[in-house]
Amino acid sequence: MKFSVVITTYNRLNLLKRAIDSALNQTIATEVVVADDCSCDGTQEYVNSLIEKLSLSGDSRLIYHRNQVNSGHSATVNAGISKASGEWIKFLDDDDYLAVNCLEEMARAIALQPQAVICSCIAAQVDENEVECDRTPQVGPGLAFYVPQADIHYGMLLELLPFGTPVQVACRRDAFVQTGGWDSKFDANCDDIDSWIHIAKFGDAIFLNQCLAYRTIWPGAYNHKFSPSRRLNANILIKEKLYALVDEMHHSHIPTLEDIKDYLKLHWFIVALKQKNFHSIINIIFPSVLSWKAWQLLLNAVIARHFHYQNSHVRKVVLIDL
Repeated sequence: MKFSVVITTYNRLNLLKRAIDSALNQTIATEVVVADDCSCDGTQEYVNSLIEKLSLSGDSRLIYHRNQVNSGHSATVNAGISKASGEWIKFLDDDDYLAVNCLEEMARAIALQPQAVICSCIAAQVDENEVECDRTPQVGPGLAFYVPQADIHYGMLLELLPFGTPVQVACRRDAFVQTGGWDSKFDANCDDIDSWIHIAKFGDAIFLNQCLAYRTIWPGAYNHKFSPSRRLNANILIKEKLYALVDEMHHSHIPTLEDIKDYLKLHWFIVALKQKNFHSIINIIFPSVLSWKAWQLLLNAVIARHFHYQNSHVRKVVLIDL
């Protein structure tokens, strides 16, 4: 099984160096593709010099692609993957980095469930000094879980199966190609989640209850440029897609789409309140604040996260013996 780590970047050379190092220093050999969205900060010169340095020792794992014009996050992901040759793609943004054994652990789990098309792990959230401030929760007990395809969209809709951000996720390249790639309509605002939805149509999922990735939480993150109302609108589009894809066996277990939308409005109302974004608060809150079902869904989501998803909603998840 061959992995390609695809690192998307734009004018973040100092952070990019760390991301590249984390990919090249994996405990199993991997191809590393740097997809550059037309940076003007010396990224091209640095990566090309690193390629030359590696080639002197016969190491040809590092590949560089540069967009001719600035094209956005989604288009850059697609361009990078078009240059990759691995059977599995490991996504990585330039401000994040991987644990040294990330790919080895993913490969070990995937080998036990070859029908899987997507794999995710726990990520530590770190500040700009690489100090951990939080981490994503476990998905039940044990080291790893296999999730049948019929349960994936149901789990995503109710936020019981959080695939997470690109640093957490790998997917099979052929499944990615069948989806047509990332949709620029969601550029850097749920473009990753939209992709996981489509990839999951083609097979099963694996979750690793191991912290194998590091996500940097800082003011320069791509999603910080979007207002809560814009992020809400993207979330609603994602939930609409998921709702339409939930397997028939789960139809009796899901709330109405309108209740789910009200829940999202409550969630982003709280975010806007914390950010003191009063314009967004007014636009978001009514009439969701009056919906009892929305408050119940919000409470259930908080409880599920607190108890690490160890509840009846993970009953269809099968433990992988690692």
